[in-house]
Amino acid sequence: MTLALDLNTVWFGLVGVLLTGYAILDGFDLGVGALHLLTTKDEHRRLMINAIGPVWDGNEVWLVTGGGALFAAFPEVYATVFSGFYLAFMLLLCMLIFRAVAIEFRSKQPMRWWRQTWDVSFSVASLGCSLLFGVAFGNIVWGVPLDAQREFAGSFLGLLNPYALLVGVTTVALFMMHGAIYVVLKTEGELHEIARGWINNTIVFFIICYGLTTMATLLYVPHMSEHMQRHPVFLVVPVLTMLAIANIPREIHQGRDFPAFLSSGAAMAGLMALVAIGIFPYLVLSRPNPDFGLTIYNAASSPKTLTIMLIIAAIGMPMVLAYTGSVYYIFRGKVKLDPMSY
Repeated sequence: MTLALDLNTVWFGLVGVLLTGYAILDGFDLGVGALHLLTTKDEHRRLMINAIGPVWDGNEVWLVTGGGALFAAFPEVYATVFSGFYLAFMLLLCMLIFRAVAIEFRSKQPMRWWRQTWDVSFSVASLGCSLLFGVAFGNIVWGVPLDAQREFAGSFLGLLNPYALLVGVTTVALFMMHGAIYVVLKTEGELHEIARGWINNTIVFFIICYGLTTMATLLYVPHMSEHMQRHPVFLVVPVLTMLAIANIPREIHQGRDFPAFLSSGAAMAGLMALVAIGIFPYLVLSRPNPDFGLTIYNAASSPKTLTIMLIIAAIGMPMVLAYTGSVYYIFRGKVKLDPMSY
């Protein structure tokens, strides 16, 4: 593993930062959706939707920006992944659309059957999106079949391998934990107390899944630990990640909801960093022939393109951060229902 900080490595990090931002920000509203059906009261469901109402669409900007950065910096990766995972991405797109429609349509009519239909659509789509995102990352870690031209040579069903599905379920558990903490942060009263119980259950669910995924990774995906063996300094990442996870129940028990949310976000950032360290310099690992893999060098744009796009990113990223920060600042505090609410 070469530690030189060249343009390709900078763009590898930048794409990772954008995807991490998406995981942290959209992760909690996907988690809220996954938890949506666990309460039966219409008022509680409205509070949960309105907790994410001002921010859910803005959170998805990070996914769009990450995809754009991938296309600009590593076009071969973009072409291979989006063509090879075509069916999976179309399914994901349909779920994202259904989820958005459900949020907007749910409260348009007062009939119970109408709201129940959109509640189910919202929750199922949120669970499906979380699972598919995890399965995609699981395949990136596990490796996908690529031919000599570095084009995808597998099938949709081949992507649903046991390891990828395990990572998918772990992602669902992670997002549910993150979403439960956000519900506690944004609500009060009866729903607030109910969500505290969700946190305890989702933490246990996530820790079990995380432990199984870690064991499976060490046993069946040994290349993910090679860089840490060569450079022990990277061991600080899993240690900090575990400390962040352990701090969540501590903060919740002491009633410090916002630090618990920050710890959850830090844990997600740590997990993304572990993936980045494990696969570097690859962006798409090839299995069974690693020589056909796509790296930050053989799949990159020209140095001139990377330089120009880095300048554009340096201008655009502060705008995205400023917009995101301002939205969360404006809509800070506990959520309240009014006649204009979802």
